[in-house]
Amino acid sequence: MAAAAYYLGFDFSTQQLKVLAVNEHHQVVYEDNVHFDNDLPEFGTQGGVHVHSDKLTVTSPALMWIKALDIILDRMKSYGFNFFNVKALSGTGQQHGSVYWKKGSQGLLNNLASNLPLHELLKSCFSLTDSPIWMDSSTTAECRYLEEAVGGAQELANITGSRAYERFTGNQIAKIYKARPEVYHDTERISLVSSFAASLFLGDYAPIDYSDGSGMNLLNINGKTWSEKCLDSCAPDLKGKLGSVVPSSSVLGSISAYYVQRFGFSDNCKVVAFTGDNPASLAGMRLEEGDIAVSLGTSDTLFLWIKEPTPALEGHIFCNPVKTNDFMALLCFKNGSLMREKIRDSCSLGSWEEFSKTLRSTSPGNNGRIGFYFQVMEITPHAVGIHRFNADHQKVSEFSNDTEIRAVIEGQFLAKRIYAERLGYKIMPQTRILATGGASCNKDILQVLSDVFNAPVYTIPTANSACLGCAYRAAHGIAAQISPTTFAEVTKLAETHKLVVTPTPEAHKIYQPLLKSYAELESLVIEESKSNTKC
Repeated sequence: MAAAAYYLGFDFSTQQLKVLAVNEHHQVVYEDNVHFDNDLPEFGTQGGVHVHSDKLTVTSPALMWIKALDIILDRMKSYGFNFFNVKALSGTGQQHGSVYWKKGSQGLLNNLASNLPLHELLKSCFSLTDSPIWMDSSTTAECRYLEEAVGGAQELANITGSRAYERFTGNQIAKIYKARPEVYHDTERISLVSSFAASLFLGDYAPIDYSDGSGMNLLNINGKTWSEKCLDSCAPDLKGKLGSVVPSSSVLGSISAYYVQRFGFSDNCKVVAFTGDNPASLAGMRLEEGDIAVSLGTSDTLFLWIKEPTPALEGHIFCNPVKTNDFMALLCFKNGSLMREKIRDSCSLGSWEEFSKTLRSTSPGNNGRIGFYFQVMEITPHAVGIHRFNADHQKVSEFSNDTEIRAVIEGQFLAKRIYAERLGYKIMPQTRILATGGASCNKDILQVLSDVFNAPVYTIPTANSACLGCAYRAAHGIAAQISPTTFAEVTKLAETHKLVVTPTPEAHKIYQPLLKSYAELESLVIEESKSNTKC
């Protein structure tokens, strides 16, 4: 650890707290994590959460997150990590979680006694000890009310970037105000998990950043201000409890004296605004304007860099975490790797090698045959079941094994491109696809991805993208404070992406009409799914 300066990134995720340090050359020099279930069994979580008896309400103890921070910093100190060389830190929290600070807590934060661990100092600071998190789905009534109050689901999406979702913070606040008014009235500040974590380091209430704030159904994503209409629909006097919103690259101030005295941080160490885990991943993947990041895991996720968004009823538009006036879009597809594995098992004897061989031997476009593969109810689109169509758009009961293999891969990627374009994404000459997740190691799957999007595919060397992104963001926040500089300029020394495949010549001529066919057939699949689920 000979470098002159370090940048720290913290990730307060669902199941663990992670920390990562990079040096001036953006090389990772330290990593650690605290696993909530294993390292903090006294909180009784499973998977880092408490699932309540109604199976809809899901929470996590705020004090558990604080105690995890105590543990991870103590470990770093024991290891001999040189905190004094940390120039700046930033972090991320699981999106949509919210923390409720009791009246009088700001004074405690401002005057932390360095001889005691944080969890002892702050144990009485919360009006709600268990924080609602992203897995909570108990606010359906509040979602419908909010949509109606602002003029419908699409109008809410136009304002806030998303229609009403049960996990989004505005709806969670509305539920608490309605069900537990005494808790709401005893609350001095409502933080997101990200701004809560930043507050711990700042020794004061940290503002919510634009990017994580745009996942609340409360922020006007174009004006970058709280929407009065949305606030008034959720709870009274809410603006004062939320505080201000700031650009995601903002330097919030110097680290609290508590950390200087207890761990040896420099009093010049700066705290850069914390953000949500999805925006932090965009930073960790080092997306640039026009890029797409595709995570091919149990669920498939798309991150898109967008300049002119068109909010829709599917997907989400967030403020961009590394360029204030731009946006990022997020799409999640539940039927990802599990569906690919199911077809692998049934059509290629459980062998990825055979699966890939078949993909290589079949033609782009599958001779016009299209398949929809939803083992469980999909998010985008809201459909379920397996639906196969021949080149004449007639439904058929089965495909040959080779047709089935190409159909599942092409169908998944056609859907991703269609939904990306509905949110305002435009493929440009400089577009890159950055692939991560389990299936990103399969070159033949990535070739189909490249052909459908007509863009080269790169893989990214980031196993821990959200945490790494926050270390990068810390460095960017400091650099941008000194002189105008882009995130890409600051991170140019980081490990480069690896080019894996380029589009097959002329493939775009095959997929352009196929995209239109897929969209038309998808409408039929959605209607059929609606009919089947009503029966």
